[in-house]
Amino acid sequence: MRILLTGANGYIGMRLLPQLLEQGHDVVCAVRNKHRFTSNEELREKVEIVEIDYLEDSKAPEAIKNIDAAYYLIHSMTGSTDDFDKQEAQAATNFNTMMAETSVEQVIYLSGIINEEELSKHLKSRKAVEEILYKGEFNVTVLRAAIIVGSGSSSFEIIRDLCEKLPVMVTPKWVDTRIQPIAIRNVIQYLIRVIGCEDCYNESYDIGGPDILTYKEMMLQYAEVRKLKLWIFRVPIMSPKLSSYWLYFVTSTSYKLAQNLVDSMSVEVITKDTRLQELLNVDLIPYKEAIRMAFYKIEQNEVISSWKDSMSSGRFRRELNKYIQIPKYGCMLDKKSKEIGDTEEVLERVWAIGGLTGWYYGNWLWKIRGYLDKLVGGVGLRRGRTHATKLHAGDSLDFWRVLLADKEEKRLLLFAEMKVPGEAWLEFKIDENNVLHQNATFRPKGLLGRAYWYAMYPFHFFIFEGMINKIAYGPSGKKS
Repeated sequence: MRILLTGANGYIGMRLLPQLLEQGHDVVCAVRNKHRFTSNEELREKVEIVEIDYLEDSKAPEAIKNIDAAYYLIHSMTGSTDDFDKQEAQAATNFNTMMAETSVEQVIYLSGIINEEELSKHLKSRKAVEEILYKGEFNVTVLRAAIIVGSGSSSFEIIRDLCEKLPVMVTPKWVDTRIQPIAIRNVIQYLIRVIGCEDCYNESYDIGGPDILTYKEMMLQYAEVRKLKLWIFRVPIMSPKLSSYWLYFVTSTSYKLAQNLVDSMSVEVITKDTRLQELLNVDLIPYKEAIRMAFYKIEQNEVISSWKDSMSSGRFRRELNKYIQIPKYGCMLDKKSKEIGDTEEVLERVWAIGGLTGWYYGNWLWKIRGYLDKLVGGVGLRRGRTHATKLHAGDSLDFWRVLLADKEEKRLLLFAEMKVPGEAWLEFKIDENNVLHQNATFRPKGLLGRAYWYAMYPFHFFIFEGMINKIAYGPSGKKS
């Protein structure tokens, strides 16, 4: 079958794509920006890539007019507290208009479980999208999942942050809310097996794992698997706003997302039926086993996708390319160069920067900068990186965003997503003379931006000098 995969750069889309290709399907990947398509080169050669922004585009590109099925995996919750529901409705409406120009027979949508009258804004939005899709000129199959557990998933990573960092927790009352987590492997199995299944046309199904747990039980079972000591005490007085701040400072989530998550955590999400499990013969994976499987992927450096790589800044939604061209005028610069020996060895150090590796020099200062960023509503350092040694355009890298990662050109370009009064770039490149160039560029916004640069300059002098020495010459930081 010829299949359109929307949200191909997203957490689910990147997990689903290899499985679709393995099943022999012809796949067209829809992304907002081709440069952000982060799958490996082998996969890129097997698919067609089209640029579509469903918030604005409603005309079908030629490449998708002859499709048989489509996956609708577009969500906007991470982008905005106030209007993500309007954005999701607009995207679904534009999608329907676009599909009317195609030969699509079935659209598969991954939604959230809806079984309470009082829904969170997040679940109301998912329900509204379902209703819009059902108005389209195609057959709809809706899969409604609760918490998805897998390496890189938002739910797993947030629970991981909480349990690994806080042996003692004073928690809000939502920790007693019951949910039915499902392993990412089971989600992908459902998504694959409903393709072309006429019994699933114009049906909505709840999908969940075999365990019904409270958030507290999920954290305690995580701690048990990881052999951690964990004590959780619930208090009834923590307001939703205070809960949001608590989640934001402890985990790698943004504050906006934390608000939406807290809103959703008060709603019980449990499957109402098992029809699809019986129809498709899916062998459900228990919660503890899903955790073990996630850590196997982490330990093998095989995390395919992460929710942290979703864009935290709306400025990148359609115009990632324009930030690749570093401005030349009105900027503050810190340029350093070092002659190097083994180019490949230096490139490996550049490509391993950040995350658990750190920034090679003054890591405690980087951590302080991350904490300060969190205090003013920034992303901080907790996002880390998805893979220990691989980078792609669009990946998050601590509080940076990867704009360009080209090993053939020997160039890595990062853009700052921390809170700064201006715009900042950090570039590493090796020229034909075996010279490593490390360029920090800052375009200040007004007097505050200039004051910020000069205030940070003494720290930059030591940090950037130490960093390039460590990258160029290895742990010793000295040329041999």
